[in-house]
Amino acid sequence: MGISIDSVPCHAAYAKSLGELSYDLLADFHPKGEVAKMYGVWLEEKGFSGRSIFIVDKAGKIAYVKNYEILESPDNKVLFDALEKI
Repeated sequence: MGISIDSVPCHAAYAKSLGELSYDLLADFHPKGEVAKMYGVWLEEKGFSGRSIFIVDKAGKIAYVKNYEILESPDNKVLFDALEKI
C-alpha cells in the first residue's frame, strides 16, 4: 500500500492519472501525518512526511526500511532483492 499525507480526493486523482493501481493508497490526512509520525518520517519543520519504503513481513514486523530524498525514486531491483530475503 502507499501512504501519504494527501487527501482521499488527491489519491483518487493520482490513481486515475496512472491508470489502474495494484495496491491501495491510504490518506494520512487527518490528523495530518499521524502515521508518518509513528514511523518516524514526519518532517515537522517542513509540514510533510519524508519519502520512505517500509517492508513489513508476514509476522507484522518491519523487515526493511529505506529513506529517500523527496525527489529521489526508489530502485525497484533493490526492493525486489529485499523482498526475496524476507
